[in-house]
Amino acid sequence: MTTTATTPAATTTMAIITRGGPKGRRPPARRIRSSWAERVAPYAYIAPFFVIFAIFGLFPLLFTFYVALFDWNPIGDQVFVGFANFERLFADARFWNAFVNTFGIFLISTIPQLALALLLAHLLNHARLKYANFFRMALLVPYITSVAATAIVFAQIFDRNFGLINWVLGIFGLPSVNFLASQVGSWVVISAMVMWRWFGYNTLLYLAGLQAIPREIYEAASVDGASSRQQFFHLTIPALRPIIIFTVIMSTIGGLQIFTEPLLVAPEAGLTCGAARQCQTLSLFLYEQGFGQFDFGYGSAIGVALFVIVVVAALINFFLSTRTRGER
Repeated sequence: MTTTATTPAATTTMAIITRGGPKGRRPPARRIRSSWAERVAPYAYIAPFFVIFAIFGLFPLLFTFYVALFDWNPIGDQVFVGFANFERLFADARFWNAFVNTFGIFLISTIPQLALALLLAHLLNHARLKYANFFRMALLVPYITSVAATAIVFAQIFDRNFGLINWVLGIFGLPSVNFLASQVGSWVVISAMVMWRWFGYNTLLYLAGLQAIPREIYEAASVDGASSRQQFFHLTIPALRPIIIFTVIMSTIGGLQIFTEPLLVAPEAGLTCGAARQCQTLSLFLYEQGFGQFDFGYGSAIGVALFVIVVVAALINFFLSTRTRGER
């Protein structure tokens, strides 16, 4: 029998073959491409959103800030005026009138809407109804209905001469009301439109959150003697707090930017929404100055002010919501 001795050189060669190469040797090109693709692929997947946002969101916003510093005429000269447009804005009574109208409509439409949506979602979640899915689907009908059609219907309901509301008032011997002729009356009409359109959408959001709560929690609370009211305030609302925060913030953003409803509810009044501007919102005022009067610099200043107002209101809502759950 012959014995073969293994030399140190042979051992090193076998180690190199086994481990795929000596230390410091570059890995194969296929492995490099695979590693590079793994690092880059996540960024490539999310890149389209940020590219589209930069083009259609960030750039218009920054350009609005830029135009607000100019006396900007789209077919004439652009003269740099600094903060003169903002000084003019804060001294303009029409801006403050639109500011009051915007917040008035927002408060009247948002608070009752979210409260009723939460209550109805609670009832739909606990009540045993036949064809429950039909009623849940019916909640989306106002959301998918055209805003123009909604405006026509509500203008007829609140009409001074032939409207349903004034007909009911006449039954009780009360005089008819010209809702669109007064500031508060026009707020009520527009708020009713907003509530009707978004009520079902928010109800479905709350209902989806309620169905994610285990029923055993309510059964245990009932065994412990908790009433329906106590379960609603101590179980339902805390469990729905993230969804409530979301709906409040989104309703704030949408409510402060309201444009279509006041424009369509009184189309004969135009962008002023009445001779006294009784229902002109900030968005309508912005459109009137920018595209009605072609004063793009002043219109951009209104847009910047509206952006700041919406951001501040959303941050206040978020701060108050987080404070209620003990976060600092």
